[in-house]
Amino acid sequence: MIICVEDDDNIRELEVYTLRSMGFKACGARDSKELEQLLKKDLPRLIILDIMLPGVSGLSIMHSLKADAKYKQIPIILATAKDREFDKVKGLDAGADDYVTKPFGMLELVSRVKAVLRRTEGAPASEQPQLLTHGALKLDPVSFKVWNEDGEVQLTLKEFEVLKKFLEHPGRVFTRDQLLNDIWGYDYAGDTRTVDVHIRTLRQKLGACGEIIETVRGVGYRLQAEV
Repeated sequence: MIICVEDDDNIRELEVYTLRSMGFKACGARDSKELEQLLKKDLPRLIILDIMLPGVSGLSIMHSLKADAKYKQIPIILATAKDREFDKVKGLDAGADDYVTKPFGMLELVSRVKAVLRRTEGAPASEQPQLLTHGALKLDPVSFKVWNEDGEVQLTLKEFEVLKKFLEHPGRVFTRDQLLNDIWGYDYAGDTRTVDVHIRTLRQKLGACGEIIETVRGVGYRLQAEV
């Protein structure tokens, strides 16, 4: 089940209709109270969450969900009319796995939903990849945990996937379009700023270890090769 939390009836109904037409089970909630009732019935595969909601804001809802062990693993896509970089960074820091800026097309929304679900549900549990390391930085692909010199680092799913990509290919340069396609699962060249925002928040969260993610001017990013 995918839950669409949106106070605009037309947008919410369109989201639910589109997802159902694409083969997903979906339902809608107008606010935090309706979402709470749905969560009591069953855990959703994903939540599409509007930031500007009456009463309790989408960011506040997300903070509560991520602080609860029962709900913290549910992937969240923020849907917001706010297009300022500050708002996007704030949403990602709060735990969002992706975001879409209104107005957005329904096909774009479906692409983002599929990409997030591939990342959260696609890996066979039987696979036991080795720990990825780079100096003091360590990443466990199985437990989705990351550590730096100060201890465990809390990353969103997309930040984790970007870092994993870099650690698997140290020294290799990735363009923004490559990262967008490989990590987000769709080719949407007009939104490469998404990559820049994630890289910025990833560097901040990694602290001193964030310096190993280098900007290749005019091209993209790479992980500094270990000496």
